[in-house]
Amino acid sequence: MTTDNLRNIPVLGKLWEQIEAMPPPVIEDSLLLRILVQLLVIVGIVATDVAAEEAQNLWAVPVSIVGATWSWYRRRDRNVAAKFCIAIGMLVALFAFFSRLVGELNDTRLVLAQLLIQLQVLHSFDLPRRKDLGYSMVIGLILLGVAATLSQTLTFGPLLLVFLALALPTLVLDYRSRLGFVKPEAIGEKAQGKGKNDSLSLFAATLSPKNFAWLLLITVGLGLTIFAFLPRLPGYQLRTFPVSAPMEYQGEFDSRSILNPGYVRGGNEKGTGGGRGRNPDSGPGEVDSTFYYGFNQRINQNLRGEMKPQVVMRVRSQAAGFWRVLGFDKYTGQGWEISRNEQAQKVTRPSWSYQFYLNPFPNAPRTQEVIQSYTIVAPLPNLIPALNKPKELYFPSPEVAVDAEGGLRSPAELGEGVTYTVISNVPFRDRSLLGKTGTNYPKNIRNFYLDVPPKIAQKVREKTEEILARTRVSQSDRPIDSPYEKALYLAQYLKQNPNYKIEKALPYLEEGEDLVEAFLFGYKNTQDGKKVTGGYPDHFSTVLTIMLRSIGIPARLAGGFDTGEFNPFTGYYVVKNTDAFLMTEVYFPNNGWFGFNPIPGYPLIPASVEDNQTFSAIESFWKWIAGWLPTPLRSGLDSVIGFVIGWITLIVGWFVGQFAKGWVGLFTGLIAAIGFGFIGWLIWQLWRKWRHRRWLAKLPPVEGVYQEMLKDLASRGFVKPRAQTPLEYAEAMRGNHATDEAEVIDEVSQAYVRWKYGGEAGNLSQLRQLVENLRRSHLKKLKKRWF
Repeated sequence: MTTDNLRNIPVLGKLWEQIEAMPPPVIEDSLLLRILVQLLVIVGIVATDVAAEEAQNLWAVPVSIVGATWSWYRRRDRNVAAKFCIAIGMLVALFAFFSRLVGELNDTRLVLAQLLIQLQVLHSFDLPRRKDLGYSMVIGLILLGVAATLSQTLTFGPLLLVFLALALPTLVLDYRSRLGFVKPEAIGEKAQGKGKNDSLSLFAATLSPKNFAWLLLITVGLGLTIFAFLPRLPGYQLRTFPVSAPMEYQGEFDSRSILNPGYVRGGNEKGTGGGRGRNPDSGPGEVDSTFYYGFNQRINQNLRGEMKPQVVMRVRSQAAGFWRVLGFDKYTGQGWEISRNEQAQKVTRPSWSYQFYLNPFPNAPRTQEVIQSYTIVAPLPNLIPALNKPKELYFPSPEVAVDAEGGLRSPAELGEGVTYTVISNVPFRDRSLLGKTGTNYPKNIRNFYLDVPPKIAQKVREKTEEILARTRVSQSDRPIDSPYEKALYLAQYLKQNPNYKIEKALPYLEEGEDLVEAFLFGYKNTQDGKKVTGGYPDHFSTVLTIMLRSIGIPARLAGGFDTGEFNPFTGYYVVKNTDAFLMTEVYFPNNGWFGFNPIPGYPLIPASVEDNQTFSAIESFWKWIAGWLPTPLRSGLDSVIGFVIGWITLIVGWFVGQFAKGWVGLFTGLIAAIGFGFIGWLIWQLWRKWRHRRWLAKLPPVEGVYQEMLKDLASRGFVKPRAQTPLEYAEAMRGNHATDEAEVIDEVSQAYVRWKYGGEAGNLSQLRQLVENLRRSHLKKLKKRWF
């Protein structure tokens, strides 16, 4: 169909005529500006693919370049037919967007980014005005923002710097175009009779390489400073959480099954993940180099060897913590097992949502909601890591299971790329409150968490009571009677006692030999008959658990991942397979389970919501810097920085607490904010005056008097332009001031010129008096005006 035929369509023809009758737009002729804008868009497209780790949108780069080139050559034409085609293409892109949106409700960020990219490609074929280029700049910025939310590594960083390096000259050119500094017909074309491009020469004069380098460094420096001091406040209200595409699995979900690719039950069968078969349920065995042995229904602690470090997941969380995977209640003598594995219950989510409701009723007096998003980087078992007391789970499968020990299970192994979100009600750890809980344990707790093998029960109990009895000497014969304090003391004892060290060359346990007994009193199978006590890191937790059980304190073993290494630039905790370990959990009536870590080299109390995370970025940066400083200097600076951060955290926490107390708290917080703002403004003004006085004191006397007069006039709104000479400025002031004031301004200006170019000092006392009289006359006028 030709253009003439399109014009003959009734509705389309009228619309065509109206478009042609419209006044022509103001054309943007800056070729350099167009090139920079196109580069910004390209960086945004590439950044989206890099952050998503997929090459789905690279086709848009060459197509948008073709469109921008065509638009440059056709910028002075109306291109009505092209506009209609672009509009139809945008409608098609919108329809495709809604079609994809229905199938990818789990995470709409990439779908929205793809829509923006498609719209930008179509939009690139019609860019006549500066406003159209502005739309493209905004799209490039939005794509970069989407990439920032998707990125989990530092590969996004270089693209961010490239975007900034392109954005600075782009904004300069855009600003010059808005002000009309260069005539449109001269921009992008060679001026008549000149051998160089006017726009390029003017741009180079405005933003020279030296100025550009300084501006870039200042911008990056300010950005990093703001980022470092930006508080990470908890409790954000976002409820559209990242979840990956639905996982695929075959067959019916068996909630009792735990699939660990590196460990197959019995050690002689091939599992789903290609188990290596080197870990029998009991007896000597070898640790898998990739997968952690502690993630299974039954674990054997008679394995030897170590894993090779490998990143397994990245976690974005409002608080650091122990990423708990599962718990064990039954001690087997050389390992642990989940005795009530068959009681794991399935939980089903609705088909229209990825949300599972798990445990909405916390059993602790005080909890804090913590949101965590996990991205799996390397294959893991079908066990779902989460902070303690998960209440909601957003997971890409129709079913999950919850076992009797609070562990979460997936229908299939967690493969690379799986993303899910957990909301946990993490209990606060109040030492004084936990120390008063008593020993009134429920029946189900006593039945499962006090069991100790009979052959070692008395021996371990006597050893434990002997250790606790030693504290009376150092504490004025006052015994430890609180279960919480006993757990703390025993964990600290195992951690610091030189008799119990981490032994890498540990002998295997013989058949019938008990791990706890061997750890505390020595292994039977030792070389050269030497007595070996201690063991592998996880053995410390096993020993503490059994010692607590032997004196009537309910305890169990929990497996999971340590917090990992926090990356302040991405906001993610990077967790490795070697971060996995076992920890003791102790039960306290009406408060639930709390962890104790007796392993040397780890904190005694795991990280949790009690640890402040508000300024974690600057804290991480300081730890990196502190590693290079001498110990005395580092200790002193630690105290100073800790004091400052403590006070800042206290103030920020108070403000956040006020805004959470309803209307009264809201108004209290606003009033306090206004008061602090006024005090800050007052301090700033005093500091500026002090700086100005210091600057005046360093100037020659005559110039100091002249500059003082200029500042007084500037405060009234009469700022001296740099291009004006002192005498031109004095002449301009005659039309805005009374005759006597104008004479004073002229006399001081004349004295300054005579000193500047003739070396005449003049009468300084008289000049100072004239400037003072000028200031007083202005104050008198203000009093008459107001009173």
